[in-house]
Amino acid sequence: MAKQVQQDQVTRAARRAVLIDGIPVVTLGGIALALGSNPDQSTAQKAWWIATTTVFTLAMAWVLLRAFRRADEYLRRIQLESMAIAFAAVLVGLQVATLLDAAGIIQLHQLAQLILLGGVAIWLLIADLRTRLHR
Repeated sequence: MAKQVQQDQVTRAARRAVLIDGIPVVTLGGIALALGSNPDQSTAQKAWWIATTTVFTLAMAWVLLRAFRRADEYLRRIQLESMAIAFAAVLVGLQVATLLDAAGIIQLHQLAQLILLGGVAIWLLIADLRTRLHR
């Protein structure tokens, strides 16, 4: 029983650390998304958007790397399997969107960001549920 309580505390500490690392990165991602949403950008605005997006991408990779290093073998396995499922969902979503774009029903650029964000949401949801239910 004491080992289970200790493991729960370790899991909470790891989640808290990822949350503390991730909040500024998510905020930066929102800023990058807002900067890139204007279709008529000047050269300076494009440069700011590209720079912000690059910093966001590198910061996201850093947060994920830190989270993987903190995790034990079981949590790493859960994360990788969750990423694989989300990757497959994104591939299927992009393929369907491409077919609908070719048929003239929708435009691909309207759905591409939503599909990618949905993939991240699927990844996080599956990883969280598996962590909570299989411990």
